[in-house]
Amino acid sequence: MNSHIIEELSKLTASGLRRTLKLVEGPQGTSVRIDGQEVILLCSNDYLGLANHPAVKEAAIKAIEEYGFGAGASRLVSGNMEPHIILEERIKLFKRAEAVLLFNSGYNANLGCISAIADRHTDIFSDKLNHASIVDACILSRANVKRYPNRDIESLEGMLKASKSRKKLIITDGVFSMDGTIAPLPQIVPLLDRYGATLIIDDAHATGVLGKGGRGTLEHFGIKHPSVIQMGTLGKALGSFGAFIAGSAELIDLLISKARPFIFTTALPPSVCAAATKAIDLVEENPYLIKNLSDNISFMREGLKDAGLDTMGSLTQIIPIFVGKAEKTMEASKKLLERGVFIQGIRPPTVPEDTSRLRLTVMATHSKADLTQALNSIKEVFNG
Repeated sequence: MNSHIIEELSKLTASGLRRTLKLVEGPQGTSVRIDGQEVILLCSNDYLGLANHPAVKEAAIKAIEEYGFGAGASRLVSGNMEPHIILEERIKLFKRAEAVLLFNSGYNANLGCISAIADRHTDIFSDKLNHASIVDACILSRANVKRYPNRDIESLEGMLKASKSRKKLIITDGVFSMDGTIAPLPQIVPLLDRYGATLIIDDAHATGVLGKGGRGTLEHFGIKHPSVIQMGTLGKALGSFGAFIAGSAELIDLLISKARPFIFTTALPPSVCAAATKAIDLVEENPYLIKNLSDNISFMREGLKDAGLDTMGSLTQIIPIFVGKAEKTMEASKKLLERGVFIQGIRPPTVPEDTSRLRLTVMATHSKADLTQALNSIKEVFNG
């Protein structure tokens, strides 16, 4: 077996696809230390800078003092504790949903929800650039999966027209995590009533970011529809950990009985729930966070475009810099790190062959000086 592992590792190394871990020393912030060097962090999903916020840390510490750390069991056994209920109620108000159920990660939430509501008699219509957790969940559900080209409404509608299934499920990222583009929900939602379909939106990278109140893509577009299910995460813009499904009360009842990642996983630690609850409070109490993020996104995107770099149509805090080859991408990432800017390179299988890119992410707490310094370094690396 070891020889097969070594052979596979050699192939990954030769193709520039072998991954390594970089140690971030200290807490998350606009800058971090890597190998003793202070670098500007431009590849974190902590979009609002809440992961190290004093109020978030205080909420977690207080919860540990009151409830201890671990939940001890799954929520269906003995792990259902007050902080879980408080957080679900808080998310319900924030997302303006009828009901909410917590999961331990966005991956688990997608696996649990999709496999619980889809089966062999379901036609799933999934955007080709959807997150890996959606791809895996569709396979696990054993449904008939039809993938439509990214954000291609004409192709999606053609597939829906041809479907004979009574159960139709459309699934899309709200914000596509490697491109920074937004799903065309105003064109997708009318298809639900027309073809009797349900829509699942993976709002992991939109929750806390899009919409006037940071409620995600539905708020961003001003859309309300009863046949929409939302998945959101707590470990990105909300600076904590875990995820949730928001939808009808009947859906949540079903997930409690059928979602295997929920049933068979120890519940989130109470302190994690308390931290996430406080983070949502901070988002609603401090609208300047979303405004700062929006301003920083515009500043960075325009700076990259002025430098002649391809940002692949991004409209959000995720701004890719297209490179192409995996080896060139990783070399650019290395050169930027040497200049004090940490931006990860993204390679296959995360993105298709020959579409490797640097995945730059902006935070609300980055200063203009941070972003200017980063832009200057990027120009040096790409333009000489």
